[in-house]
Amino acid sequence: MNGQSRGLTEALSYPFFRALFQRRSRRVSKGISSLPAGSLSYQSNQKPQPLTPLEEALLIASTGLTGVTMPDMPFQTSDGRELLGSPMLQIFGRTASSADNSQATHFILINDSGTYFLRRPIDVAPDYFSEAPLTETKFIDYAEKCKFKLLDKRLDFPRDYPCYVGRNRYVSNLPGSTMLQPIVDMTSQYINGMLYLLSQEDGFRPTFIDDWNFYRKAGCAKWVRKGFLNADLPIPLGFMGTFRIHVESDLLVQNLLLAIQAMGLGGWVHGGFWGPFLLGDPEYAKYGEGLKFRYVKPNKPLRYLFRFLTPLPAWRANPVGLDGVMQGYCPPYYENMSVAIDALLEHKYGQAGIYRDPKYFGKIFKPGLATRFLDEVPHYKNEVIECAKDICNYIYDSYGRFPAHVDAIHVPGVWVQAHHLDLDYYDRFYQGGYSESQALHQRLWHNSK
Repeated sequence: MNGQSRGLTEALSYPFFRALFQRRSRRVSKGISSLPAGSLSYQSNQKPQPLTPLEEALLIASTGLTGVTMPDMPFQTSDGRELLGSPMLQIFGRTASSADNSQATHFILINDSGTYFLRRPIDVAPDYFSEAPLTETKFIDYAEKCKFKLLDKRLDFPRDYPCYVGRNRYVSNLPGSTMLQPIVDMTSQYINGMLYLLSQEDGFRPTFIDDWNFYRKAGCAKWVRKGFLNADLPIPLGFMGTFRIHVESDLLVQNLLLAIQAMGLGGWVHGGFWGPFLLGDPEYAKYGEGLKFRYVKPNKPLRYLFRFLTPLPAWRANPVGLDGVMQGYCPPYYENMSVAIDALLEHKYGQAGIYRDPKYFGKIFKPGLATRFLDEVPHYKNEVIECAKDICNYIYDSYGRFPAHVDAIHVPGVWVQAHHLDLDYYDRFYQGGYSESQALHQRLWHNSK
């Protein structure tokens, strides 16, 4: 058995609770040139050691596919009336939970060879990792299918505030390290979550109000008059924030940290590049070009003039996507928000929609039940769709952007660094500075001491 296979075997069998209890932030990597810290100052006498393709592949897989989701939810009320039973946006399961399985989080991967966008490979079965054996080739092939190169270099910015904060400039995003920064498409689940709230039973549908515009009804006054919405259940757009969509990125970050411990690498989670820097807001071009996402500036001169009355980000340019790679459900990729919602509904219920084809649900249900489920499960009612269109068009027409209260492509602002640990540093200054997995990493993964 070669070194890589020995390391892979040990990582795959690493106890879960040991990973939890032994996980630590270990920031000092091989090849670090300067760590000014008084009596604890240090300079590595080793060369940077980049992660191998297999080591990176395991990190990518820790955020990847795990099979098909289970629609184990009721879709009838206690008295037998229809209750929305088709809220999910994706059929494939992932290593972390996601609101309505929207799976809106993607990662930017940065290493010595370049900067990459990690996408879900379209030609990989959802149960790819469920079938044994889990081999080096299987992991590496999956990772390569996920990686889409954006830059031929390691993305970096000046090592001062606001690009790097404090001590991070000495230990973050160094040669040999692999960085994974989450970015989240807010648009699809923002719409889907709104549709879900509007699908409540009679008397329990909330009235969306705009807390940044004198608490007026957000394009839904006629639906209140019709009695479709309950005016006594107001819900401010600002209160909804991200519709909890960002939480999945937090869970995926934890997966990466546990994988790092199981593999015996060093690493940590810390403040990443601020969204406008990372995505490439032209307003901040003096710091660098970033990833050149499309930014759309609202055509609302009065709102800009009175921006002191409106909190961020409502009056700022909106990062809506990266053409052909990651595109939000909003203009300019769609003519208006009605068309964007129609496109989302097509994804769910159209000819190739996830709630039309029993192919994947057949992997979850007992024989014959998948087709019956798809025939019986309730979809969004027409009134729900039309009301959501009115609200979303109100947001876009009022602010010149969608969403208004959060960016279309949201950057949570943290990233995970994985690197080979400089054990000499920890031996010199700490008692028990690393665990057995770090102590054995070079032997198990690289056939060296």
